[in-house]
Amino acid sequence: MVGKLYIVGVGPGSHDHMTFRAKQVIVESDTIVGYDTYVGLVEDLIQGKEIHRYAMTQEVERAKQCIELAQSGKIVSLVSSGDPGIYGMAGLIYETLAEAGWDPKSGLQVEVVPGVSALNSCASLIGSPLMTDFAVVSMSDLLVPWEIITKRVEAAAQGDYVIVIYNPSSKKRIHQLQDTRKLLLKYRKPTTPVAIIKGAYRESQVIVVTDLENMESHADQLGMISTVIIGNSSTYNFKDLMINPRGYTSKYNLQT
Repeated sequence: MVGKLYIVGVGPGSHDHMTFRAKQVIVESDTIVGYDTYVGLVEDLIQGKEIHRYAMTQEVERAKQCIELAQSGKIVSLVSSGDPGIYGMAGLIYETLAEAGWDPKSGLQVEVVPGVSALNSCASLIGSPLMTDFAVVSMSDLLVPWEIITKRVEAAAQGDYVIVIYNPSSKKRIHQLQDTRKLLLKYRKPTTPVAIIKGAYRESQVIVVTDLENMESHADQLGMISTVIIGNSSTYNFKDLMINPRGYTSKYNLQT
């Protein structure tokens, strides 16, 4: 019996923003594996299936079980929010398979089903902040040394990139975003627009549009389900929306 492993991104949480393919493979699967919160996002689609729920810090165990179940002949969906290829489980699955000498052509079938990432969903809620080049940085230094994260932030700041920040803070991680703000202020004006989006497209959704100077005063909205978007030198606020000009006004008259 031939199994298969789907690594599925279910988007921000609302079924309206889940791809048709994601729903299709979840229905096709007989076994569902995932972090408990992510499994809860598709609860209504997985009735009657074999379900394996995990805590947040059990990524390696999750990956190994998914592979073992699929190799035993199961059709497995490993579900995660957003896109599994962006700070998600796709990397760990492929690393684990590669370490075991897996052959993509003759070995276990694996398919990554992309989903709407936080950078897409959050940007859609606050206007058009990602119209020019942007960088994405995670503040989590659990797996990446803080010194490297700092170098990446500074490079993005020097390059005048719009910056999207994942995992801005947690109960144990406070200084990272504070340090990032201080670093950015070396290169950007205090009035640089900033958006904090918590729980995008979920019932708990909160949106705050502020600036670099006042970002810290909204610390209560920062956490693991929050995303921060920091504008570049061209970004401006318009009625609580962030607009990042693409450059059309230099070539066209946008007034009717």
